[in-house]
Amino acid sequence: MKVHIIGGGNLGVSVALGIARFSKDNQVTITRRNTASILYLQELGVTVSTDNKHGIQEADVVILTIKPYQVDTVLAEILPVISNKVIASAVSGLSIENLQKKIGDSNSAIRIMPNIASQFGASATCIAFNEKHKEEAKNVVSLFQDLGTAPIIDEKLMDAATVLAASGTAFALRYIRASMQAGIEIGFDWKTALEISAQTVKGAAEMILEENIHPEQLIDRVTTPQGCTIAGLSEMETHGFSSSLVRGIKAALKKIKG
Repeated sequence: MKVHIIGGGNLGVSVALGIARFSKDNQVTITRRNTASILYLQELGVTVSTDNKHGIQEADVVILTIKPYQVDTVLAEILPVISNKVIASAVSGLSIENLQKKIGDSNSAIRIMPNIASQFGASATCIAFNEKHKEEAKNVVSLFQDLGTAPIIDEKLMDAATVLAASGTAFALRYIRASMQAGIEIGFDWKTALEISAQTVKGAAEMILEENIHPEQLIDRVTTPQGCTIAGLSEMETHGFSSSLVRGIKAALKKIKG
């Protein structure tokens, strides 16, 4: 499949890297106004261009990883030279209905919300589409399954997906940072503390995904009566560990919805 990514910022580059590293038989083109910082992608077989239309006629899917204010300008540039294309938009706040109106009935609008872990094959990419474009969406879903997980959700949950999956990366990193800081306080140097904290989170996530069970069931395995783990958990919850995270996620969603 030929994939054309418009927008060579952090997200677009992460998706391009993920496709190059973890998917098979896919060719990637990525565009950016100033390509100096992303020319290294060419070493992985990615085509880099300053021209949004470069090779776009041959693309099977066009991925938009641009800012909302850039959408109309970019579409005005590419629509005259394309038809019958799947256009997958990672543009925050742009609904399928509005995108479909902009691109016309000859093209198929799909919404995606990947995150920057795409480059490591570890994104949680939420995908939404209209039922009439179910067949066209199959290749997009398959592509992002190569880059992690790709749950199909109702479009009304896309704002929530942005917070949980994209902003959630920052929230998880903040936990790792705090754990690292605690590790330093109890005697580790920062590099060792960071390595332990990050790997522990990775291990916990892999157990959840592999066994597909509720987190509390795994917590029970490492929590013994009157042990150090339950003491630590109790202290964290006393200071609002879970509730502050929930409040933070809700605050981020409120910000998106305005």
